Amino acid sequence: MSKTIQVKVSAGAKTEHIEEIAPGSFKVRVRIPPEKGKANARVAELLAQHFGVPITSVILMRGNTSREKIFFIEK
Repeated sequence: MSKTIQVKVSAGAKTEHIEEIAPGSFKVRVRIPPEKGKANARVAELLAQHFGVPITSVILMRGNTSREKIFFIEK
């Protein structure tokens, strides 16, 4: 079962956390600052852990430089 989710990212946060704010919509906080895609990579790692899938199954579809992102989770 694959799905597309919306993610609002807060980079440079004090703690890392994933919160589902609505079905298919998440708020993710990461400690890493938004530099050179490092925060995006950390968000993908956290989403992979949250959904129990390998990191290669989490694909950033849209929003590479935006706080609002669309990820595809392949299960």
